[in-house]
Amino acid sequence: MNTTDTQEMRRRIEGARVARLATVARDGRPHIVPITFVATEDALYFAVDQKPKRSADLQRLRNIEANPAVSVLIDHYEDDWTRLWWVRVDGRARLVREGAELEIAITLLSHRYPQYRSAPPVGPAVAIEIERMTGWSAW
Repeated sequence: MNTTDTQEMRRRIEGARVARLATVARDGRPHIVPITFVATEDALYFAVDQKPKRSADLQRLRNIEANPAVSVLIDHYEDDWTRLWWVRVDGRARLVREGAELEIAITLLSHRYPQYRSAPPVGPAVAIEIERMTGWSAW
């Protein structure tokens, strides 16, 4: 996968456990945070969970409400640089605060992460509609 093999990018996304979410604040400043996530055919989901946070008023959620354009970077690093790769998902994010889609997102995340089985995310969830995927690997 030296360029854009979609099937290989999806395989790598499914195997990754953490990603970085990039949003843009109202003042134009970038904001990036690590997230746990789950991908479907058309979307990527993450949710606000119960890990300690400074505030319930999260910058990432405020940024999404102001500007739904986001990027998610999933990558792999090793000291053996022939094994490096990254995949970037660009899309439009929206908050999911209730209803069937929230339940689906929480269920999918709970299946993916054992920690969420005993302490499911409280939400809201965020749905990112995948508009474009790009990637690169050294092999």
